[in-house]
This record gives sequence, C-alpha cells and structure tokens, in this order.
Amino acid sequence: MSLDFTEFFKKYEAIIGEADKVFETVKAQSGERVRCKEGCSDCCHALFDLTLIEALYVNHHFNSAYSGLERSRILDRADEADRAVHKFKRDMFKASQAGTSTEDILREAARAKVRCPLLDDDDLCALYARRPVTCRIYGVPTAIGGAAHTCGRSGFEPGGKYPTVFLDKLQDRLYLLSHELATAIGSRYRELGAVLVPLSMALLTSYDEEYLGLAAPKAEPKPDFSAALLKEPVKDEACGSCDKDSSACASCKEKSFSITIGGPDAGGKED
Repeated sequence: MSLDFTEFFKKYEAIIGEADKVFETVKAQSGERVRCKEGCSDCCHALFDLTLIEALYVNHHFNSAYSGLERSRILDRADEADRAVHKFKRDMFKASQAGTSTEDILREAARAKVRCPLLDDDDLCALYARRPVTCRIYGVPTAIGGAAHTCGRSGFEPGGKYPTVFLDKLQDRLYLLSHELATAIGSRYRELGAVLVPLSMALLTSYDEEYLGLAAPKAEPKPDFSAALLKEPVKDEACGSCDKDSSACASCKEKSFSITIGGPDAGGKED
C-alpha cells in the first residue's frame, strides 16, 4: 500500500498560510518590537512537540530534500537532541511525582533549551520553508492555556497589552486534522491522532504502515522442533541386527525421541 498524504498536506499548508498571515498582521501592529531576522535562532532552541500531521509533513519533506552525508549529519543531531529532550521530560515526570506543581513544571519547560537538529552551523534552518506552525508564530506575543509568552529577544515589555496569537485555537485545528488523517487511513490505533513528538523524533521515525497501524505487528518466529522429533531413531550397537519397529522395545522407543540441545559442537547433551 502506497501512503499518500497529499490531501492532508494541502489542508495543513492552508493552516500554515493562515499562521503566516496572523504573524505578519501582529508584526505590522507591533512595529520594532518584533525583532525576527535571518540568523536569529532563539526559537530554534525552544522545547515543543509536533502533532501527527506536522510530524508527517516535516518527515516527508526532510526525506525528499536530504540524502547522503548531509542527511546523516542532521540525523546525528536529531539523535543527540532527542536524547536531551527525553532526559528533560523524564526529569519533569519525576518532578511531578515528587509534588511539583503543574505551573512550575510548565514554567521550567518554557525555559528549557534544546538546539533544533535542523539548525545548521550558520544558524539557519535547513528546512525553513517547511518549518512547523510554532516556529512561524514565535516572535510575537502568544497565549497557550491562558499563559502569555513572548520571545526573549523581542521588544515586548512584561505586563503590556499587545495583539496576541492564541495558539490553542491553532493547536485544536492541528489535532482535528491529525485525527481526520488517522481515521481516513484506517489506523487500528485509536489514539494515533493525538500523538505528540518532538521534531527530532519526527525526523528519526519511519512512518511506515506498521508505525501507523495499517499492518499487523510482525510476529516473532517460533522454534521448529519437528525435524528433530521426526529424525531416525538412535539405536544401540546391540540393536544392529534388529529388524523390529522402535515401538517394539522400550529402550529403543526411549532413544527414538532423543533431542540434542545445542548440538555436539556447542557442548550439548542428550535428554
């Protein structure tokens, strides 16, 4: 089965287009307070996850754009970043189990910095035209779950009233599109549409039929002892002239079901 997400990628690109327009509108209203420019990579160190549709989109265009040594370098950076993200999330879980409040955990997450694997040595995005929605909105005031956030390099002052982008609404649309995709492909995973992964994992993952729940899991091969059970009976020297069936003699019958464990070269023994 060929996996073609073109229809859903077009819907996602429509959301991207709206996000870009919102950013430009807020930027126009904010004047010099928005200080995004080429080479500024503050947003490229932020910690955030991608919805299923975003992960598939980034993964597809990365695989289409990169091969060889350059691809290997990005995947090496993705592996390093993913281990850092995993450690941070594990620490947050431990903090939660220890009684740390959700507000404090989210505050710590907002301060976390992990370098994006798509950020090259010149501090430029290796997949800029295909970057996720969060990357496109970063730089103007945003609100997530009622909490305000601004880029540390912007000119927005704490406590000030500014045009704000409510990311929850964009996120809801991304969730809905992800669930629509999961339903359309007939995934057996009920929660596939709710999956969230960091960008590093989106690059490293193979979004094949097995991952998406379109193929049955591969079963582990079971050992086949039939050949051993059906082999010729082992007879004593005293039985050399015997022309009877093995079932005629108790000792012969016992030896006919002998199985070698490990084989003679492996130091096996007979049961």
